[in-house]
Parts: sequence; structure tokens; C-alpha cells
Amino acid sequence: MSLPAAFHDIAARVNNWGRWGADDEIGTLNLITDDVVRSAAAEVRSGRRVPLALPLKEDGVQTGLIPGRVNPLHAMVRINQELFGPGTVATSDDTVTMGLQTATHWDALTHVSHSGKIYNGRPAATITAHTGARFSGIEKVPYIVSRGVLLDVARAKGLDRLPGDHAVSPEDLDEAAEFGGVTVRRGDIVLVRTGQIQVYLAGDRHMYGHPSPGLSVRTPEWFHARDVAAVAGDTLTFEIFPPEIEGLWLPVHALHLVEMGLTQGQNWDLEKLSTTCAQEGRYAFLLSAMPEPFVGGTGTPVAPVAVL
Repeated sequence: MSLPAAFHDIAARVNNWGRWGADDEIGTLNLITDDVVRSAAAEVRSGRRVPLALPLKEDGVQTGLIPGRVNPLHAMVRINQELFGPGTVATSDDTVTMGLQTATHWDALTHVSHSGKIYNGRPAATITAHTGARFSGIEKVPYIVSRGVLLDVARAKGLDRLPGDHAVSPEDLDEAAEFGGVTVRRGDIVLVRTGQIQVYLAGDRHMYGHPSPGLSVRTPEWFHARDVAAVAGDTLTFEIFPPEIEGLWLPVHALHLVEMGLTQGQNWDLEKLSTTCAQEGRYAFLLSAMPEPFVGGTGTPVAPVAVL
């Protein structure tokens, strides 16, 4: 199924190509200015720190649904070896093979393409087997630190977890913002909680991925109108899966990454953050989510921390 006219209509309304110049490679992350970060630092009051990453392990999130995206394969290459002779200090080293989008991660803007293009109108063919992403590789992102906002869609509806067929709408995002008493601002990083990660944490890796609630194709315009810098969620596919429009796979990915240049993340554990925000009665915080600078990478594992 080719991309329908309705998709291209939305794409035209949210397109950011050229907004930060023809050479730009980081898209909406340009919205995280020094002023935005100074303002974000003012959100730290109690000093409570909440980790948002899943553990990296061999029986992790990936089930084979996405070919080639393997969970971390961890191996020891040296165990208590006295490198400089008997009686000297001994060292242990290990190595890991894994997909960069395996667990809690950011997608680089090159993670998807459509109609032969990636962000800022560059050819998708600039991504190659030998060098990875020539443009907009994840290493081009120097930092991701800004004001974070939790839109707790599930809690706002009085639910622990949204149903698997729930497409999170702009109206849901408005409801969650009102519930949390927050206004999404230019340069914010928005975290959308559905509660779906509970399925994985309970041990059901397969049901975690499918069926899954997630963002509707109607939400990119909501993020665009508010000049959001990045968005992440607590599901495997980020957007609703199976798709809300039959045969239209990953339209939100394409609108965010290709058209808007909006960095997005998946498999974020927002459960403890949901509880903490409810306890403190506030849903904004300082968020540090630094990307690992894999040269040419179309994604990166991340260990985000919210500081309240």
C-alpha cells in the first residue's frame, strides 16, 4: 500500500525541511537552547532522581518480531587476569553485541525513510552498509538535556494501562496535560505514558509488542504546533500497533523522523516516574537523556534520568 493522500497532507503541514538551514542534521533538537535548559534546571526542587531505562539483558524486549534487532549478547573476554605478571592488579573485561534500538533507545532521524527521502530532503541512499548514516547519524546529536514533561495518558483516564487497541489522540494529550497541570512548551521533551511497559515487566515479551496502544497519526500535528524537541513512549512500536489505518505501517515514524526531524524514543520505563510525579503533584522535571555517539548509527541505547 502506497502512502495515501491523507498522509501527504499531514506531512505538508508539519514539514520542517530547511527550517534550520539546508545543512541541518538534528531537526527539532535545535529548539533546546541555552534559555530552555536554564528554565529546565528550575524544575529541580526535591532532587529526586528517577531512572527510565530497561535493563540490558539477553532475554530483553526483542522477540524476533523485528529481524536483526537482537537483545544484548554479553560475553566475558578476560576474567581476573593479571596482565602484568603474577601478583599484579588483575582485570576483567567484557564485550556486547546488540541492536542499537534493542531496549530503551532514541531513534536517529535516519531510522526511517519514505519516498526515497530522509530528513531535510536528503536521499535515503546516503545510508549505506559500509558507513551507516552519512547524514543525521546519531553522533550528530551532541546532547539531549531539557525540560521533560510526562503526559500520563493512562493515569489521566483512571487506568493502570490503556487497552491494546487505543490510539492516543491529540485530545488524550490535552487531557493528560490538564490532569498534570502542565503546559507543553517550546523545546520540551514529552514522555507519553500508556502503561504498556507493564506487560513486559510482568514477563510477557510477546504481548508487550502486539497488540499495543500508541500514538495516533493525528498526534504529529499536536507536537509540531507546540515545537516539541523530542518525544518518547513506553511501548515497543511507539505508535499504535497494528496500525489504526489498515496497511499504513509506521506513519508516525515517517512524519516525526523524516518530515519534522523530531527525535523519538521507545521502550522507556515510565512506571516509577508516574508514581513519583503523582506523589509530588507535578509532571515537569529536568530530563537528561544523552545519546551514545555511534558514528553512522540510526539509533542509540540511552539511560535517561528525570530529576524532580
